[in-house]
Amino acid sequence: MKQYDYTTERYEATVPVEEYVEQCVDVPEFLEYCRQCDNYEKLWSCPPFSFDAEAYWRKYRTFRIVGLKILFSPEVTGRTYTGEERQELINEVLWKEKRKLGQELLELEREIPGSISLSGGHCTECAPGSCTRLQAKPCRFPEQLRYSIEALGGNVGLTVTKYLKQKLLWIEEGKMPEYLMLICGILLP
Repeated sequence: MKQYDYTTERYEATVPVEEYVEQCVDVPEFLEYCRQCDNYEKLWSCPPFSFDAEAYWRKYRTFRIVGLKILFSPEVTGRTYTGEERQELINEVLWKEKRKLGQELLELEREIPGSISLSGGHCTECAPGSCTRLQAKPCRFPEQLRYSIEALGGNVGLTVTKYLKQKLLWIEEGKMPEYLMLICGILLP
């Protein structure tokens, strides 16, 4: 596995859930985006759900948003990547940082009774294509299963600009942007 040179910066904001839902949550709009994703109906962390996503938000009073900016070195951003190379970089960097942040938020959940964390993106506990949802069986790791902001109808782009005062950048034509943003959070009672 290759080593990729990067640093991280952390951003946080705390907002009342009622305000967040009013400003940033549009379940029907984001459900349409989810339908276009390969993970739709294939992962337990992804829609459709057997519960009302907006009601899920409203069970909590406060949302602590956590953003991790992953800043790449010029060596990483200065070259072009094939699809396979890009996926290797994402696996090595983004998913590694996601696991670390996810574990931190799970620990915080244990310290704050009644809280629940939100993941950055889809679940990665199972190997690709092996989620038990495909066989209509219960999740193998229910204690680790967390939904993402976007799966629950949250607008991550707006969340990043409005509450973290940052901007999302995207991978374009095989080039890595200067940075990627990983957005998670924890819902508090």
